[in-house]
Amino acid sequence: MNMKIRFKKKRLYMSAILGIVWTGFGTYNILEDENLRWSDYIYLLVGILYIGHYLFDLINQYLIVENGTIRKNLLYGYSKKINLNEINLIKKFAGDYTLKTDTQKLKINTDLIEEKSLAELNEILQKLNLPSDKAVC
Repeated sequence: MNMKIRFKKKRLYMSAILGIVWTGFGTYNILEDENLRWSDYIYLLVGILYIGHYLFDLINQYLIVENGTIRKNLLYGYSKKINLNEINLIKKFAGDYTLKTDTQKLKINTDLIEEKSLAELNEILQKLNLPSDKAVC
């Protein structure tokens, strides 16, 4: 089973819009200002970083469930991964799921997940048939 748990489109769009705005602002300052300051380049750099963040999230999405594992994709090449069969508790609190094993825990913010993907994630977690502090809806 290979599945991507996708971000809400609103989150992706906000990263893209912020990237475009900051890049535009930085470019404008560099082209129009006769007395360049180091801060003019910071605007451009921030914009490029936001665009990079948008592209990373668009390609990798939030979670990947494959080969009996669930992996949370994080920026800068780091990801957190746990085996589904090692999960012994699912805790739900304030819109977050915390999946716990004997040695690891993985926190999932459900507010970032689009509805269809959240339903798929809930289905996967219910199939584990584990105790939880609150039932997975």
